[in-house]
This record gives sequence, structure tokens and C-alpha cells, in this order.
Amino acid sequence: MITPTLADLMPLLPELVLVGAAFAWLMLDLFLDARHRVVTHVLAIATLAVVIGMIATGVGGQGTVLNGMFVRDTAADVMKVAICGVSAFALVYAWPYLRQRNLYQGEIAVLMLFAIAGMMLLVSAGSLVMVYLGLEMLALCSYALVAVDRDSPIASEAAIKYFVLGSLASGLILYGLSLVYGATGTLDLATIGAAAAADTNSTLLLTGVVFVVAGIAFKFGAAPFHMWLPDVYQGAPTPITLFIGSAPKLAYFGMAFRLLETGAGPLDDRWRLLLAVLAVASLVIGNLSALVQSNFKRLLAYSTVSHVGFLFLGLAGGGEQGMAAALFYAISYAVMSAAAFGAIVVMAGKGFEADNIGDYRGLNTRNPWLAGLILCVMASLAGVPPFLGFWAKLAVLRAAFEGGLWWLALTGLVFAVVGAFYYLRVIKAMYFEEAQGEQHAPNEDRPLRVLFGVNALALLALGFAWNPIMAWCKYAFGA
Repeated sequence: MITPTLADLMPLLPELVLVGAAFAWLMLDLFLDARHRVVTHVLAIATLAVVIGMIATGVGGQGTVLNGMFVRDTAADVMKVAICGVSAFALVYAWPYLRQRNLYQGEIAVLMLFAIAGMMLLVSAGSLVMVYLGLEMLALCSYALVAVDRDSPIASEAAIKYFVLGSLASGLILYGLSLVYGATGTLDLATIGAAAAADTNSTLLLTGVVFVVAGIAFKFGAAPFHMWLPDVYQGAPTPITLFIGSAPKLAYFGMAFRLLETGAGPLDDRWRLLLAVLAVASLVIGNLSALVQSNFKRLLAYSTVSHVGFLFLGLAGGGEQGMAAALFYAISYAVMSAAAFGAIVVMAGKGFEADNIGDYRGLNTRNPWLAGLILCVMASLAGVPPFLGFWAKLAVLRAAFEGGLWWLALTGLVFAVVGAFYYLRVIKAMYFEEAQGEQHAPNEDRPLRVLFGVNALALLALGFAWNPIMAWCKYAFGA
């Protein structure tokens, strides 16, 4: 084995900078008191800005390192920029909320940085080993983040459920990967793809792919593997829910792309059908369950299940166009999810969580500007034109139709209409219902409100400028 030199590791430079900075800020935080912990937080955000700049300008260059275990290509760079951008938003949202509740510790920003490093390794995985390394790095940090409010029984319960069921999902994936390795005799994804093309009827390989698809669905929160998602979304502090509900979806898309398109590409007629079935289950269960929710965070959790169903439409469509549409949807949903949970963060004052739909009654009377911003978020999630969510749904529906799955596209179209109903409930509460009981003032933190305004209005602005993002996604896959 040839020992890699520093020049050989240049494509890995953004990840090295991120991990090195995370260790540095962790050590720095030991010498900071509670009043100066904002330094750690600001440095974490600055680190993400530097990493985005490095990737966007091509620092380190593209290539394959670590004997094929790490692949930096255009698709990986696109996903990494989106992951770091959305995560930076999550860090900004987190500071005022956690500080008001005396929950903030410097380790939170550091854990987020390590989780982001896991996501970046996951989308650049060229080997089964790197897939599992990135996956567990992300998962372990996420479990700790959910449990950050140690005095809350709801948060502790959510963290335990997340840990137990997340471990089950990791076990499914690991078992599937071991079967794939047993069938092909290699850990390299490109070599696995070649072996799969040589023997497309290998029972052992097909069984491994089934377990891998089940594990991917579990991590995404697709039905019927979604049982962990509502409790975790409701129990975790809202900024943590924002983080684990947005950027990791891009990482899991990258994992699905590497394992299914690169590794099991020759078996696409089989795994595409599995994803199509999971998409239908997610659309049906996610939308129907969301209809009866009164807790805003649980509503958004079940809506996540339905959005995963839409994302699977693009994956099931297959090919470069399908992958580009699914990536476009993943990026769009990450931005929309950040805005949706950001709305709860902005509405939540000290001692008030604003996590019930009833808390938004009459908001237009009290604060028309904030109500208008939340309207933009709900309209985009519902897929109302010209918001970004409309073009994302249109892209995956088209990918499913062009992939020969017209029945799947029709199902998606029907449940896009069904899903609009529960988003309209929030709009109805803000504009057509009177406030009841004691009224709590929204968070007065000005940077937080400016960020939410930018996040919400971006959904409208990107609705008019969606084509460059879609072209970016197509370029990532050579479409």
C-alpha cells in the first residue's frame, strides 16, 4: 500500500479544515465562560463560510483519494455547499433560542461541525467503509444534540428513541452492506457496480440491496420506517430539530446516490420499484397523519414523511434527470424546512415554545409582517406557484413520469393537493381566527428576525430564479 502524501490528500482539504477547526474550537471553549461562549458559535459559523468558499472556488481540486475510499466530484461539491449553507442557518437560529433557555453550551456548535463533517464524508463515499464512517459520525452527533436539554423528560425520551431506532437503522444498513460485500468480494462502490453488472440475478446481492434500501428509508424517515421521526422532532429543542430535519436530508440523498446509483446501478429496475413503493407509502401515511395534528412540530414531522415521498419520486424515476430532480428537491426542502422550524424559533419567546397551531391564531392582527413571512413558508411547502416548493414538486413528478412510472406521478399529484390542506390550516389560523388566551410576544432578537425574513423571502425569490439551481443540479450529474 502506498502511503499518501500531503499533495494526494488535497481533495480532502475542506473536510480536514472543518475537522481541525472543530477540535480547535472545542479546546478554545474550555477557556471561555458563559458570557463569551458566543465566540465559539461565531467561529463555527465562520468555519462553515470558509469551507463553502474553499469548495466553491475549487480549492484542493477534485479527485479520488485514500485508495478510492473518498471521491470528490461535482455532485459531492454541490451537496457539500448546500449542506454547509443550510447548517450555517441552523447555527444562527440556535444561538438566541438556546441562550434564552440557558441551554447553550459550546459543545453544541462543535457537535454540529462534527455532524457536518460526517455528512461531507457521506456524500463523498467511494467505499462501503466510508459510507458507514460518515453515517455513524453524523448519527452519534445527532443523538447528543437531541439530548442537549437534560432536564426535559420529553427531550430525554426523544433522544433515547432516536438512539435505539437509529441504531436499528444503522444495523440494517450494516447488514445489507455485509451481504453486498459477501456477494461481490469488494468494498469499493465502483467495483461493486461492475460486479453487479456481471451478475444481476445474484440472490445474495439482491438481498443486500433490499436491506440497504430499508436502511436508507429509515434514515430519511420514509414510511413505514418513520416511527422515530414525530417524537424526535417534537421532543428536541426547536433549533436542533431544524438542524437534523434539513441538512442531513442532503447527506442521506448523497448516501442513496453513492450506494444505489454507483454501487447497485445495474440493478436499478429492482431498487427503483422498491423506492416507488416507499414513495407511495410515505405520501399516503405522511399526508393523512399530518391532517390530524394540532402540534406544529408533529405536523412538520409528518409533512417531512410526505416530502421524503416526493424526493423518492425523483430517485425512482432514475437516470441522470431523476437524480438531478431529486437533488433539486432535497436542496429545496432543506431550505423550506429551515424556514418552517425557523418560524417556530422566531415565534417562541422566553418560556413559550409556540409549537401548537393555536399559538398562531390572529397573528396577522398582531404582527402582519411576521404572518406574511410564515405565509410564504407554508405556501412553498404546499407547492403553491410561484414559490420554490412548486418547482421542486414539478421536477420530481416529471422525473417519475419520464421514468415510466406514470402511476407514481399521478399518486404524487393527488397527495400534493391533499398535503396543501394542512398547510392552509396554519394560514387560516393566522388570518381568519381570533387569538385566544394570553398572547406572547415573538422573539425580539433582531439578527434572528432578519435571518428568518431572508430565509422566508428566499423561497419566493428562488421561485422566480429556480432554473439556475436546477441547472446546477443537472451539471452535478452530467445531465
